[in-house]
Amino acid sequence: MPKRKTQFINNEIYHIILRSVGDTPIFIDESDHFRAVFSIYEFNNSKKVDIRRRRKQRKTEKKLENNDNGRSVVIVPVRDMYVEILVFAIMSNHIHLLVRQLKENGISNFMQKFGGLAWYFNKKYSRKGHLFCTFHSVHIASNEQLRNVFIYIHCNPISLIESDWKENRIKKPRKTIEFLNNYKWSSYRDYIDIQNFSSVTKRNFLQEFLGGANSCKNLVEEWIKYKSRNCKFDFDEVDIE
Repeated sequence: MPKRKTQFINNEIYHIILRSVGDTPIFIDESDHFRAVFSIYEFNNSKKVDIRRRRKQRKTEKKLENNDNGRSVVIVPVRDMYVEILVFAIMSNHIHLLVRQLKENGISNFMQKFGGLAWYFNKKYSRKGHLFCTFHSVHIASNEQLRNVFIYIHCNPISLIESDWKENRIKKPRKTIEFLNNYKWSSYRDYIDIQNFSSVTKRNFLQEFLGGANSCKNLVEEWIKYKSRNCKFDFDEVDIE
């Protein structure tokens, strides 16, 4: 992935969008999406990451039975994280992330490492070169922006069922809400207490900020209903496409 010179500030929150070269669809089947989620988690680590080894470990990690109460325990290697992943959504040709930087140059190093995902796709689809363009970012500077970007990222998959939802009204709000509740490739389900990829994101801060799981759900659903009545997008500084 091409490098960028932007200086990111520790403990600040940024909306990141990462697009494929030429907007080519790259997340095509379920295994591609699983690999992307796996990589968001595994590459968020300043330690050396051997993806082949970690994939084997993840497949063969044994659940150790607790002799006292029968509960199972999974041993997971400790990561030295570059960022906190607060929110994510995976689309066919791009990824949205909301992250808080933990280390100096953490975002840049994480995104550079994440570019290693190209190895998997180049091998699988017999392609060469970079997989992603230079990523874009927006600094989240206010509570309103944070609230809006939470909704925007989690609503992004609506494009898969209503391609013109940003320019026009959402035509079928009830169907759209059901679709997002069942969309596997984002952090939304975990935010509304439907376990999905719970280890990938750190949700306590945003859930508390937004008022809990029910409030997260209501926030998104009320905005979808609003957008079903209005063409106006009504968001500032979140759409960085």
